[in-house]
Amino acid sequence: MLQNLDLTPFILSFKLAGITTLILFLLSLPLAWYLAQTKSKVKPFIEAITALPIVLPPSVLGFYILMVFAEVDLNFTFTGLVIASCFYSLPFMVQPLQGGFESLNKNMIEASYLAGKSQIVTLFRVALPNIKPALLTALIITFAHTVGEFGVILMIGGSIPDETKVASIAIYEMVEIMDYSAAHIYSAIMLLISFVVLFSVYFFNHTQKRIGGIK
Repeated sequence: MLQNLDLTPFILSFKLAGITTLILFLLSLPLAWYLAQTKSKVKPFIEAITALPIVLPPSVLGFYILMVFAEVDLNFTFTGLVIASCFYSLPFMVQPLQGGFESLNKNMIEASYLAGKSQIVTLFRVALPNIKPALLTALIITFAHTVGEFGVILMIGGSIPDETKVASIAIYEMVEIMDYSAAHIYSAIMLLISFVVLFSVYFFNHTQKRIGGIK
């Protein structure tokens, strides 16, 4: 059974998760920094829009993305999956980063500005190095969440081998045809990956807190 295991769905899942995580980091970093710094009246509106994918059923989000993508021929393509995943996983990147930035000592940020540093320099030289636990949490949770996506992926990408058939879709199809042995193996691999990812986050954060306590 293991010798005949098709690893392509896992490779596609990791590829999708890696690209999505990178794109979301680049897009979410300035957004989270802005939300942590601003006192604008539009802040609650932006936060609500950003958090929508957490409460929206995947079918609702998938339906509207499907309608938009139909106009630009992105449905059932890997590129379409990446864009859809960015929408779906956005809050998992933004919220930990924003929380990390908001927890920073305000005097440290103000001191950087008083020293003549720009917002960009302050972000990369002062803020980012001091929110390592939040940064790691954002990156790993976004990656893991993308690997485990199902509803949005199914609606946007379907199940095209070597293109959009990721691990979660492969497991679904195995259950449909009652190939429970293969489904067990795929599910066990996904379970192990999820546990390792979460354990890494908690272990790192616990270690950082312990080091901080010693200091």
